[in-house]
Amino acid sequence: MSPRPLTPAEQLLGQLQAELQQHPPFAQMEVAHVRQFLAQAEQAYYAPGELLLAPEQGPVERLFYIRRGAVSARRGIAEATGGLHYEAGECFPIGALLGARAVTAQYQAQGDVFCLLVPAAQVQALARSSAPFADFLNQRVAQFLALSRRALQVSYASQTLAEQSLETPLGELLAQRAAPVGVPPDTPLRQALTLMHERRIGSVLVLDAQQAPLGILTRHDVLDRVTLPELPLDTPIETVMSQPLRALRLEDRAQDAALLMSRHGIRHVPVLDQGRVVGLVSERDLFALQRLSLKQVSSAIRAARDVATLRIVAQDIRRFARSLMAQGVAARQLTELISHLNDVLAERLVQILAQAQGLDLQRFAWLAFGSEGRGEQTIATDQDNGIVFDGPPSERARWLALGQAVNAALDECGYPLCKGGIMAGREACCLSQQEWLEAFSDWIEHGAPEDLLKASIFFDLRPIAGHAELARPLQALLQGHAARQPRFMRQLAENALRNRAPLNWLGALDTGEDGQLDLKLQGTAIFVDVARLFALAHGLAATGTRARFEAAAPLLQSSATESEAWSSAFEFLQLLRLRRQMEAAGESGENPNRLDPARLNDIDRRMLKESLRVARRLQQRLELDWLR
Repeated sequence: MSPRPLTPAEQLLGQLQAELQQHPPFAQMEVAHVRQFLAQAEQAYYAPGELLLAPEQGPVERLFYIRRGAVSARRGIAEATGGLHYEAGECFPIGALLGARAVTAQYQAQGDVFCLLVPAAQVQALARSSAPFADFLNQRVAQFLALSRRALQVSYASQTLAEQSLETPLGELLAQRAAPVGVPPDTPLRQALTLMHERRIGSVLVLDAQQAPLGILTRHDVLDRVTLPELPLDTPIETVMSQPLRALRLEDRAQDAALLMSRHGIRHVPVLDQGRVVGLVSERDLFALQRLSLKQVSSAIRAARDVATLRIVAQDIRRFARSLMAQGVAARQLTELISHLNDVLAERLVQILAQAQGLDLQRFAWLAFGSEGRGEQTIATDQDNGIVFDGPPSERARWLALGQAVNAALDECGYPLCKGGIMAGREACCLSQQEWLEAFSDWIEHGAPEDLLKASIFFDLRPIAGHAELARPLQALLQGHAARQPRFMRQLAENALRNRAPLNWLGALDTGEDGQLDLKLQGTAIFVDVARLFALAHGLAATGTRARFEAAAPLLQSSATESEAWSSAFEFLQLLRLRRQMEAAGESGENPNRLDPARLNDIDRRMLKESLRVARRLQQRLELDWLR
C-alpha cells in the first residue's frame, strides 16, 4: 500500500511540536526551527509489513521521522551486516539522504507506523539555519554522546555539587587574568624576588627572547635554593630556577593540568599559545574547581607510610570518581584519571613493601595488564598485574614474595584478587625479562586457545613502578612480531568475533532471558579487542583504545569521522559501565556490568543501540579483512 500523506493542519502544529521536542535533535533546536521542520512535513501511515523505502526507488527524496511504531531495514548490504531497527523518535535514512543516493536495504513497517516526511531540499535548508540539526545529521553518535553526558551530569550533580568543571578549557579559565610575570634568565635574584614581593605573587617565570618558558622560581623554591644555601642575591635566576617546565596549551582542559601536576609533583603549569606563555595555572586554581582535588588525593597516597593508611586513602578514589561524574567529565578522561590514581596507589604499595623486604626498585618493574595497562580502569575492577625482573630465574622466589605481598595489600585497599590468577604473586606472572620475551613469542607463534586468552590480557601492558626500562623490550616485541604472523592475527580476529554485538536480525537490542546486557563482554570488550588487533597488525605503540583507533584510522584509510564514531561509541559504553558500577556499589553478588536497557532514558537507549551498531560494523570489518 502506498503512503497517504496528509499536510498537518495549523491546530496540530502545537501538539506535534511538543511531541518532537521530547527527542533529539528537536529538544536542542529553537522553537522556530522545529516549526520550520513541521511546516514542510507531511504525515503518512504505513500498514504492518508495508514497504517504506527500497533500493530500486532511486535516490532518497525525503527524511522519515517516526511518530509511532517501528521500522526495520533488511536485505542488500543490511542482510550481510544485520538488520537496522528504528523506533518512535528516530529519523532515517540519514546517510542516503545526505549522499543523494538510494538506500541499500528495504525498510518495512513493523506493525502500524505513523511518520512525518520532509523533502530533502527542506532538510538541507534547515541544516543551514539550525546548528543542532546540522550536527545531528553529520555527527549523530557524537551528538547522542554529548546529550547523554549532559543528562548524567544533571543526575550526579544532585549528589555532588561542583562550582566548575574539570572540563573547563584553560583558555576559558585564564580569560579574565593578566599575563603572568616573566623575567629573562640573566635576571639577578634580588630583582626577581623584589618583583614577587611588589606584585604579591607566588612565582615568577623565566622566559627566553621569544617568550617561551625556560623555568620557574616559586616561593616554595626560595628557602631550599636561595636562603639555606646562602646564595648572593646577584646570582642569575637561571641558576636556581626549576626546569624543564611542563606546559599545556590554551585548548587543553583543567583536568589535563590536574593530571600533569599530580604525575610530576608540581604546583604551576604555564599555558602556551603558539609557543608563547600567555597564562599560568596553579594548584590553587584547581582547588577552586573541586572540593576533592586530584592533587589532594594523589598527594595523600604518596605521603602514606603504611598499608593501613593506603587502605583508608583508597576510598577517596571512589569519592573522587563520583565527584568527576557530577562535573560531566567524559568517560575517557574519567577512566584515565581513575587509572592514574590506581597507578599511584600501586606504585606506593610497591615502594613500601619492596623497601620492607630490602629489594632494589631498579632490579624489577611492576606491570599493569588489561584495563589498567590501557589506562581505562573503571570502579569495579580486580587485579591484572605482573613482575619483570632483572636476573636469572633462580631469583624468582624473592620477587614472588613481593608480588604476593602487594597483591594482598591491593586486595585490602578494595582491588579484589584476580579470579583468573593474573597476578604478580603467581609464578606464571613473575618472570625474568628473557622469560617474558620467550612467553610472548611462543603465544604468537602457536596461537592455542589459551594463548589467545593470554594475549587479550598481557598484550595491553604498561610499567607503573620500579625500573620501567625493563618493560621496553616486551613492548617492542609486540609492535613488530605479531604482524609477521598472519595465522596468529587471523586467530585473534576469530577470537574477537566470539561475542557478537547484541542486536537481533531486525537490528533491535537482543537481551538475555533476564532482559539484561553485559556492558563489558557484549559492549566495551568488542571495541577493545578490535583496537588491539589494529594496533598489533600495524605495529602501533599506543595502548589505549581511543589512541589505537586514532593511530590506526589513517592506515586503514578510514576517515576521522568514522574513527571518532568508534571512539565515541566505546566511551559511551564505558560511561554506562561507570554509572552502573556506582549504582551497584555494595550490592553483594551483583554483576556491576549488567544493565536492563528498559531502565535507560530515551537518549541513552538510542545511544546504546547506535553504539552497538558501530560495534557490529567493526566486527564485520574484521570478517572482511581477516577471515575471507
